[in-house]
Amino acid sequence: MAEKAILEYLNSNGKIEDSGEFSTSVGLDHKEICNTIRSLDGFELVVAEEIKKENWVLTEEAESYCESGSPEFQIFSAVPPGPEGISLLELKKKCGPELFKIGSSAAIKNKWLEIGKEKVLRKAKDVSDQLKELLLKIKGGQDVQKADITNLKKRKLITLKIWTGYTVSKGPQFALERKKFVTDLTREYLQRGDWENLEFKEYNVNAKVTLDGGHLHPLLKVREQFRNIFIEMGFEEMPTNNYVESSFWNFDSLFQPQQHPARDSHDTFFLNEPSATQSLPEDYVEKVKSIHESGGYGSKGYGYDWKREEANKNVLRTHTTAVSARMLYQLAQGPFTPKRYFSIDRVFRNEAVDRTHLAEFHQIEGVVCDRGLTLGDLMGVLRDFFERLGMKNLRFKPTYNPYTEPSMEIYSYHEGFKKWVEVGNSGMFRPEMLRPMGLPEDVTCIAWGLSLERPTMILYGIDNIRDLFGPKVDLALIKRNPICRLGIKY
Repeated sequence: MAEKAILEYLNSNGKIEDSGEFSTSVGLDHKEICNTIRSLDGFELVVAEEIKKENWVLTEEAESYCESGSPEFQIFSAVPPGPEGISLLELKKKCGPELFKIGSSAAIKNKWLEIGKEKVLRKAKDVSDQLKELLLKIKGGQDVQKADITNLKKRKLITLKIWTGYTVSKGPQFALERKKFVTDLTREYLQRGDWENLEFKEYNVNAKVTLDGGHLHPLLKVREQFRNIFIEMGFEEMPTNNYVESSFWNFDSLFQPQQHPARDSHDTFFLNEPSATQSLPEDYVEKVKSIHESGGYGSKGYGYDWKREEANKNVLRTHTTAVSARMLYQLAQGPFTPKRYFSIDRVFRNEAVDRTHLAEFHQIEGVVCDRGLTLGDLMGVLRDFFERLGMKNLRFKPTYNPYTEPSMEIYSYHEGFKKWVEVGNSGMFRPEMLRPMGLPEDVTCIAWGLSLERPTMILYGIDNIRDLFGPKVDLALIKRNPICRLGIKY
């Protein structure tokens, strides 16, 4: 409608002097008229020249004074005529402290009121609300004196607004109807022969194009640093593309009992469809069942009835140790070869979301499987690993994990926080986990894990995990953050 109105008016009258007046005359929104004018100008149907006007507009406070009167007039009206007047306390209560503060000083300046310590009296018999009249003039587009404008600006009752419009005349390609230009030469045009009569849109080879390249997320930058450290230390990356695992690989194969609290719905996401796995290595399942119920390899087991239906339940993996279990089982099926594995990928837990917790996060895991490994080997590998991250001062604290024994929490002294901070968990996989897989009795495995989010937040100065990962991430943060280099040794 806007385009038709503009072209028909120009065809009859030759020129639109003011787009604002034109939009009012045709009953269309001025913004829509301006957008259409710019589009027509781009196709040379019209020639548009920008015009700007400065207008003073009322603030929200001033608009309220147009309705109720100026503060000084409201204060004056609240004081009854006569020698009795009104008490100062009652006037403040009647008008409100904010209105009294603004209006009383202006009323005194205008010599309308006499305000004593306890009583307020009228000094003038009748007054006119000049401020309200002045504001109504400005609102109606009438001219006012420069001194009045200065006074209203001081009181922050008006603001300057720049109005933009156009003067429009016919362009070199003027027509009552815009031609529809074709942008793509399609197979259908060629088959029908339409291309011979079509007008194609010209390419503007001089147009300025801003190409904005992609930006690595801080998590990806730090992830790559960790990955490089593992590769430098001779580790092989494990395949972690299965977010869905059976409870068997996620819990049972790790010698985690079926009644363990972590397996209930408070910590684990169970799948509705498909709710259960269809295939497990049956001979291995029987060995795991036996070790849970009766023990073995020096263990008493857990002494309960192990249920296959619990092991079959599908879950969103709660840790990447499920992947480690699969890899170790696969390793045990052939002649034993020492291996070093690592993985960095997402895991899922039914956590309450807050500044430091999300329902999904990244876990970093390292596993070394060899003959005769001891706790001393684990501590040595951990010192080497964390030293490459720039963390030279480590401490270890005994802890409990269902599938490692002994187990240790890892702490590093944080120079910025001036305190010891937990940076990971570690341990040696239990025989109850390794022997049912078929690994030789002299083979042991050391392992450790940590999150990816925590070190990334520390390195980039982020104190809320929701600013780093999830749907509320500020994309500008990703663009402006520099490449982060950890203390890697080369």
